[in-house]
Amino acid sequence: MAQVAVLHNTLDFQGGADAVCLGTCEALLADHEVTLFTLSETDPAVLADRFDADLEGLAVRTPPANGPIARTLARLGPTIGPQLAFRSVLVWRYFRGHAEAFDLTVSTANEFSLPGPSVQYVHYPQFHLRDRADADSGRLNPVWSRVSGPDRWNLRRATLLANSAWTADVVENIYGVRPEVLHPPVDPVEGGLDWDDRERGIVVVGRIAPDKRVLDAISIVDSLRDRGHDIHLHVVGSAPRSYRRYAQQVASAAGQRSYVALERDVPREQLQALLRTHRYGLNLKPDEHFGMSVAEYVSAGMIAFAPDSGGQRDVLDGRSDRLFDSPESAVDLIESAIRTDDRPSLPRDRFTRDRFKAAINEYVNRVIAR
Repeated sequence: MAQVAVLHNTLDFQGGADAVCLGTCEALLADHEVTLFTLSETDPAVLADRFDADLEGLAVRTPPANGPIARTLARLGPTIGPQLAFRSVLVWRYFRGHAEAFDLTVSTANEFSLPGPSVQYVHYPQFHLRDRADADSGRLNPVWSRVSGPDRWNLRRATLLANSAWTADVVENIYGVRPEVLHPPVDPVEGGLDWDDRERGIVVVGRIAPDKRVLDAISIVDSLRDRGHDIHLHVVGSAPRSYRRYAQQVASAAGQRSYVALERDVPREQLQALLRTHRYGLNLKPDEHFGMSVAEYVSAGMIAFAPDSGGQRDVLDGRSDRLFDSPESAVDLIESAIRTDDRPSLPRDRFTRDRFKAAINEYVNRVIAR
């Protein structure tokens, strides 16, 4: 049994990265003592229930003044811009004072310059992003990169993982080191209705934030209805304080349409009930690093549509009838699927949690054995 530290910059955005964090902690708790270092308002136990993770025995350590800092960052999010790298720096600096107590460090919050052996899971690189056109890194990213960012030598010493082939390409482009791909954990959603019994509706799951382009989803449904299709939309997700203004815009747009329902912070069972009973899932964020919601749609037996970029290509197996390059082409693809009564055909069990947990344990135990 080893002492393992897991670093995660924040649980407050309640998305795919957090599912990876909790899945990693759950996997390692079976054989090791695990301590999670994070800067979050959100209690891991709350997300454990949402993501159906067993975190019994997990120790959690947060920097001094964690609550006020997390609340302030959330409140200032719309003003100060990207903050994940800054949160990572704060967690990293706090962890350094405790690092000697651990045999191994696992980052589920991207790449770090870490002492000792490490396994680092990259959703998207957080440092050295000045020249990346697809990254909204903020003006201070060079500062955070100098403070905590690794170089090629650091990452060659680490066991480096990425959530998709696209992310692995980005890491290799920045650091000259290519991670192995380990897709995030997404279990099949069992008990879904037969296709003919499902509602002719679209579900959009995820953070209610500008980068997710939820308002575009509403416009797409408007266009489909203008073309004569009696289709409705469920927007389901959390709205962190950082995105409250955008969430208000989404709520206003939904309130003006009887065929759009906005459902915030719903229990896992309620979300799965929508996935089991509806035909179509939609994601609008370009260059999604993996696409947890897209994988969930597939796992629930839905037909999923997403931008033709990022890790979503992995999830949708590069299919041209599922991947679009604009909202207008999204309307065309969805309309084609409706008119032809297309049926889902992608495997539902490609990204199971058991697969992910077994792989994480294998990587960690291999490093410990060395």
